[in-house]
Amino acid sequence: MAARACGNHHVMNKFNHILKNLPYTKPFLFVDRIIALSSEGITGEYTFKEDEYFYEGHFEGNPITPGVILTECMAQIGLVCLGISLLEEDGLEGAQVALTTTDIEFLAPVYPKEKITVVSEKVYFRFSKLKCKVKMLNQENKVVCKGIITGMLVPKSYEK
Repeated sequence: MAARACGNHHVMNKFNHILKNLPYTKPFLFVDRIIALSSEGITGEYTFKEDEYFYEGHFEGNPITPGVILTECMAQIGLVCLGISLLEEDGLEGAQVALTTTDIEFLAPVYPKEKITVVSEKVYFRFSKLKCKVKMLNQENKVVCKGIITGMLVPKSYEK
């Protein structure tokens, strides 16, 4: 039992380390926590707060989360967090990310106060390019959007 607890502590430290190395801050940080991670994928969560800046004026009286924000949330969890982990496996610290392509299908709205889960599966990671198959699930485990996100990862150690 002690070994398992120690292992869980190590995993939580890794998750927290990734979150601390994200190149975002509030109000543009859309990751609350990482709940699973491997070299093949990542799962994380975010709860959209009722007072998020982007709800003002977006479907007045019945605000929904803009698709560009849903895409950003999936990219932060599914591409950037996973990318930081993959780079660190190669001994490189942190990352800056240039989003290169997205192909997202939106299937259902996400409202203020909703907690979502992003599940990302690595398609490939080579020549600093990471391509992931991502989906976002709502609290009822229904897919609200899904697609492919690709980006170029530049380790901090390579920056000028």
